[in-house]
Amino acid sequence: MTFPSSPYQPSVPSSTSPGPALLGFDPGKDKCGLAVVGLDGALHYHEVIVVAEVASTIEQLRSRYPVSGIVLGDQTGSKRWQQEIAKLPNAPRVTLVDERYSSLEARDRYWEMFPPQGLGKLIPQSLRSIPRPIDDIVAILLVERYLKRLSGKE
Repeated sequence: MTFPSSPYQPSVPSSTSPGPALLGFDPGKDKCGLAVVGLDGALHYHEVIVVAEVASTIEQLRSRYPVSGIVLGDQTGSKRWQQEIAKLPNAPRVTLVDERYSSLEARDRYWEMFPPQGLGKLIPQSLRSIPRPIDDIVAILLVERYLKRLSGKE
């Protein structure tokens, strides 16, 4: 079961495959956010899925994209998910990233990625409700935080 998706459609692999990528993973109790982000910052995929589908979806993404590691949020259930990921075939390297304030940041990013249309533009951002879960956007932000840390721009 997937959650209502965004207007974003995951890219279809072309004859030129994307360069190395990281899988962002925002763990949760009922649902999790996943995102594949290239080391160049290019967004290749993002989705919110139910917990029961995480392992199989990670395996599918690893077969579709050149994922070199997983960037995992360090809060809800991160220890459990580190253990689950370690059980995967050819277990990927997992890096924990501080996810404090990521949900607030993801709200702002949502409106950057999907600007309101029509009369919705007139409603102040603080009063708009986001029409779907944003765990996938948190996963994107986790990878971006990690890449900033690597580049020393943090």
